[in-house]
Amino acid sequence: MTEPQTFTFADDGAIPNSRLPLLVYRAALPADPDAIEAAFARNTWPPAWRWGVYPFHHFHSNAHEVLGVFRGGARILFGGPEGEALDVAAGDVVVIPAGVGHRKLSGSSDFQVVGAYPPGKDRDLRRGEPGEVAEVRANVAKVPLPATDPVGGPSGPLTRLWAPHSG
Repeated sequence: MTEPQTFTFADDGAIPNSRLPLLVYRAALPADPDAIEAAFARNTWPPAWRWGVYPFHHFHSNAHEVLGVFRGGARILFGGPEGEALDVAAGDVVVIPAGVGHRKLSGSSDFQVVGAYPPGKDRDLRRGEPGEVAEVRANVAKVPLPATDPVGGPSGPLTRLWAPHSG
């Protein structure tokens, strides 16, 4: 398994982002939704849906999220309006810590991902509204580290890369 790229984003006042790094695994899994779902399930991140990525800034304050690209490609802005735009393609996997903003800027007409969350987690959908800032920061701070990496399992890079930031 190749080492994922890592990116961190500061709280911008509306989108809390996270002390945990966003992880991007390039060409990590076959570009097949069934294979991606099987890998996520095997590594205890139950697949939740197949779709795209919303074209507006949003984040989840109560769950980490993984996206496995199985078709097409897209340019996604992570970290809010001042974040970083990354290109993703079929076979790539992105692990998004709770609180990290994401928004699809552009993409192929066939762009599709499998989305998943750690066991027992259902995500909220937040957009950085002024009245929710304190609540979402508190929610993000309470989200536990997952026990496994959705690509590499219990000994995958996530467990090593996120552990120093858990305090």
